[in-house]
Amino acid sequence: MAWLVLLAGGVLLYFGAEWFVGGAAGLARGLRVPELIVGLTVVAYGTSAPEVIVGVEAARGGHGAVALGNVLGSNVVNVGLILGLATLIAPAKVDGALRRRELPILVASAALVPLLLVDGVVSRVEGATLVGLAVAYSAWMIRAVRSSALEEATAAAARIEEAADLAGAPSARSPWRAAGIAGVGLLVLLLGGSLFVRAAVEVATGLGMGERLVGLTIVAVGTSLPELVTSVVAARRGSSDIAIGNVVGSNIFNVLLCLGGAALTAPIEGNLERVGVDVAALLVMTALAAVSLRSERAMSRAEGGAVLLVYAAYLGYLVAS
Repeated sequence: MAWLVLLAGGVLLYFGAEWFVGGAAGLARGLRVPELIVGLTVVAYGTSAPEVIVGVEAARGGHGAVALGNVLGSNVVNVGLILGLATLIAPAKVDGALRRRELPILVASAALVPLLLVDGVVSRVEGATLVGLAVAYSAWMIRAVRSSALEEATAAAARIEEAADLAGAPSARSPWRAAGIAGVGLLVLLLGGSLFVRAAVEVATGLGMGERLVGLTIVAVGTSLPELVTSVVAARRGSSDIAIGNVVGSNIFNVLLCLGGAALTAPIEGNLERVGVDVAALLVMTALAAVSLRSERAMSRAEGGAVLLVYAAYLGYLVAS
């Protein structure tokens, strides 16, 4: 029964995220918010919505290990599984602006994680700081991009509305209708997140798995479903570069917004001795992504296969241990 509830929660997370993001994008466009801001903020915050909801629900329920494992695991999944799989399907072109602008932030956000866990806990003050950094990063990103990024941002806004259509969201013909779609999506997200966390903990207990392990595996993959679906579909259409933007942006916001939001709800305990391997996996995956994206060229299938193999090895280690 717990597995069925877990599956139902995952499905609700996926559909809730697509409806919420699609509705939010439609609302912003209906209110004449510039496409640039829609593409950069709605996409960034929206794709991290499942991780945020699950992290907050886990922290609120006293399952800090699930919240921390979700952030670490989702970032590893994003690089190892999503980026690796998308690049295997079709080599991805590395955007020069992303390489110069977002890549250093990606590396810095990953480096923050072990620093936050040195004392064994991510406090509410640190959580508030992370959320503040997420907001500051969004503002800086909007100011930093040039008008040449308008076309890309417009395409991003169109993509999220297309994804919402695929998830069965009604057409947002007016701001009120768009607000309703976003509201329904948020409610579904909240319900899915609650069901998902409770079922995940129950499954972990039934299988003798620790909360850390279930957060790193089941929860991490479940909350990354929107990015996985979007990236694979984009790769099959010959647009694997979308996967790079999704992964980089999502990983930054997972640390700043998801971990920050969870810690704001309740302090997150994380002994570095217990999660050291997981933090190391995060740093290794981030380093692999940085090396692969270091120059303005196509990320090759060989590099995609390499990160996929590293992820498989890490997953094997988790299962074996």
